[in-house]
Amino acid sequence: MPEIHATRRESLRAMLRADETDALLVTDLLNIRYLTGFTGSNAALLLHAGDEGRTVFCTDGRYTTQAEGEVPDLERVISRQSAAALLERGSERRKDYGRTGFESQHVSVEQYEAFAALADGVELRRLPGLVERLRLVKDETEIEALRQACAAADNALRDLIERGGIQPGRTEREVARDLENLMLDHGSSERSFESIVAAGANSAIPHHRPADVVLEAGDFLKLDFGATVDGYHSDMTRTLVLGEPADWQRELYDLVRRAQAAGREAVRPGVATADVDKAARQVIEDAGHGAGFSHGLGHGVGLEIHEAPSLAKTGDGTLSAGMAVTVEPGVYLAGRGGVRIEDTLVVRDDAPELLTLSSKELVVV
Repeated sequence: MPEIHATRRESLRAMLRADETDALLVTDLLNIRYLTGFTGSNAALLLHAGDEGRTVFCTDGRYTTQAEGEVPDLERVISRQSAAALLERGSERRKDYGRTGFESQHVSVEQYEAFAALADGVELRRLPGLVERLRLVKDETEIEALRQACAAADNALRDLIERGGIQPGRTEREVARDLENLMLDHGSSERSFESIVAAGANSAIPHHRPADVVLEAGDFLKLDFGATVDGYHSDMTRTLVLGEPADWQRELYDLVRRAQAAGREAVRPGVATADVDKAARQVIEDAGHGAGFSHGLGHGVGLEIHEAPSLAKTGDGTLSAGMAVTVEPGVYLAGRGGVRIEDTLVVRDDAPELLTLSSKELVVV
């Protein structure tokens, strides 16, 4: 899809021109993938602010053929030291690249010093977060990849339940392995992150890692997992109960479900990210469980499993149509159990598009 990547590069050019910068050296591999489609492990991109013809892509010899297929529309240079090769190109043609920005948030002190030594006659400018600002709002190609990743996770959970993969006597680790394999069966290229499978009292640990803990009747079972399609990540949490739930479990689950619904309803263009968090948090605080909601409400998701924006009390900025975010309130009662319910959504002008479609009714297995 060279035309999509070309459109993204043109948007970045406009940002550079507004900053009176001639070029940007892009070294973060996810940002390079976003701007070019390249999926290898070594690359750099020198994007010229005024002319696509002076934009140069570089990778090493392992990826010569791959780059021809993935980056057919840019000049390609082959060098093991990709960023250095492009900076040398800029120095040789300093009239075109005299003011070159770099992604300072992704560059170490040692790398910067090496860049400065190579940038003869070129003014290096710190320009953190430019590509990430573009990535905040997803285009329809990105949203379709997210939609497919969410579907892979939904289908995996359905199959796991239908096949009896969640029952007393199994371990957290066994459930996690089966869930991740089923996501692969449904089109995921890899898991988005290490799946969380937390049974009984472990469900009160927000980021519990699966262990050889045996599931028992009466347990809450919290499942937080995601699939990856074309580099885009899904993120979903569902909390189930093994056997007939106790009254306290029903009450806690209903509280989190109501808070999650309030958070989803607040996902609208122009709404402050902190206000989305507040909409869900207020429901939990009014019920006297504010201390049990110990994390932010959600986060952006895309080429990274956690990216901007942050839906939290400390979040800044507002939502825009096309952003993809999670809404994931939780209440955790130490030593007893906890509930988290999480969806991935896309901000739309009328109402958010829900991408994770698994039921949010309390599932009893």
